[in-house]
Amino acid sequence: MGGPGAIVTAAFLGIGGFAAYLSGVSGLGEVRRLRRDGRRVRALVRTRPGSTRPLLQFTTEDEREQVMEVFGPSGLQDGTDIWLRYDPADPREVLVEEHEGRRRERFFVVLGVTAVLAALVVLTIPG
Repeated sequence: MGGPGAIVTAAFLGIGGFAAYLSGVSGLGEVRRLRRDGRRVRALVRTRPGSTRPLLQFTTEDEREQVMEVFGPSGLQDGTDIWLRYDPADPREVLVEEHEGRRRERFFVVLGVTAVLAALVVLTIPG
């Protein structure tokens, strides 16, 4: 087993890796939940001068019919209509179809597992 420096390094790698893994798994669960339970509506993409992210405008499909504005992912064209799913309990939680972010969430899962494995390797290196 390595010395005190290896233990500290392994602890940071392990804790950081575990946090990244949990973040990725949580994000994937949220994507699945919104795909399953979210209400599907059309939204209008609006960009504001000086803003880096577009606003998505949509109307909820419930008894209140609220007009919502939430930030969307960058790269959407101003004035276009897109499909999104929103959480009926909290319409600010949205999932833009074709921009679900699953790649980012999977990256966090892989990064987390890699960091935890690296922590185990650091602990097994003779020092």
